Amino acid sequence: MDVEQYMMQLGRAARTASRQVAASSTAARNEALLATRDALDGDRAALAEANAEDMSRGRSRGLEAPLLDRLELTPARIDTMLEGLAQVAALPDPVGSITDLNTRPSGIQVGRMRVPLGVIGIIYESRPNVTVEAASLCLKAGNATILRGGSEALASNCAIAACLTRGLEAAGLPAAAVQVVETADRAAVSQLITMPDYVDVIVPRGGKGLMERIRAEAKVPVIKHLDGVCHVYIDDGADEEMALAIAVNAKTQRYGTCNTMETLLVAQSMASGSLPRLAAAFATAGVELRGCEQTCALLPDAIPATEDDWHEEYLGPILAVKVVSGLDEAIAHINTYSSLHTDAIVTRDHGRAMRFLREVDSSSVMVNASTRFADGFEYGLGAEIGISTDKLHARGPVGLEGLTSQKYVVLGAGQVRT
Repeated sequence: MDVEQYMMQLGRAARTASRQVAASSTAARNEALLATRDALDGDRAALAEANAEDMSRGRSRGLEAPLLDRLELTPARIDTMLEGLAQVAALPDPVGSITDLNTRPSGIQVGRMRVPLGVIGIIYESRPNVTVEAASLCLKAGNATILRGGSEALASNCAIAACLTRGLEAAGLPAAAVQVVETADRAAVSQLITMPDYVDVIVPRGGKGLMERIRAEAKVPVIKHLDGVCHVYIDDGADEEMALAIAVNAKTQRYGTCNTMETLLVAQSMASGSLPRLAAAFATAGVELRGCEQTCALLPDAIPATEDDWHEEYLGPILAVKVVSGLDEAIAHINTYSSLHTDAIVTRDHGRAMRFLREVDSSSVMVNASTRFADGFEYGLGAEIGISTDKLHARGPVGLEGLTSQKYVVLGAGQVRT
């Protein structure tokens, strides 16, 4: 296969389809989403068979447990995909809405209209459910998309793509509105991120290595985050039962996700009472603790942490633990080592909670809740296309509005400038 020609072909088809999708009605796009849902529901056996093929290949290639977990399409995850499609179909369509309309002294009215971005390239690893999440949001926001999943999920992604095509065709929309790259050749990624004539935005979802490569090589704007070094801080006087539940959930509910806690910070006044109970819970879950000097003094089984541990996204059953003097040191530590993804405080004090929200410079900041809530589905976006830790255009979980932009519109009644 000539990868360059193949990717150019996909790009040209996507550009043409993007204009048709942008001009389509909300009803047509919703119909495509719901028809895709029905196709996926009816093809559960085929999806399971394709995913089993990917899982078998992944095990033979020695994929680690967290990556295999992300690759697996369980019945519950298929249910979540179906629910996500229905949620996205039910969301208000942002395309075409005009806001901030005001009348100028000249008599003209000036406002801002929300419009699709155009063609969005999605590059992701392992998780085949991303194919549906990304496609549904791009389509609802009036965009075309080219999806390049990891080679380890190729069979699953192709099976999902067949359902997406049937959904689009049922609604009278072009099949090229959602295209899945059907080659595992890594050169396809290089082509996709260097086609500004055909691709308007790239959204990478995967490991830090993938993100860094795309950031360095892309000739197309990128919505991204590099990694997920997320913190939970247990404040002075926090509810110990709440702190225990949140910390354990934030770390152990799933290890291989970017919103999993990687560093636990505990106020000094809470350490002697909370850390032994936390350590027991983490030991039961098989989590290795790497602690500061004070942590190791309280927890003999903890391994001394190094400077690298405060920077690390483990994506596995390892947790860095640090005792801090209080809120000031916690905020300073987070703003030094956080990847700006998601950080949380457990506290009873409203004023300190508000200070944490203001001063922690991350895309999602939480009070008395697990960092695992930081995704578009839980935020009510229906699904998310990714997380952005950038500060321009989109920040945090990127849903429908993040896949559109605004242009100025002017409404007149024959005015001319004098």
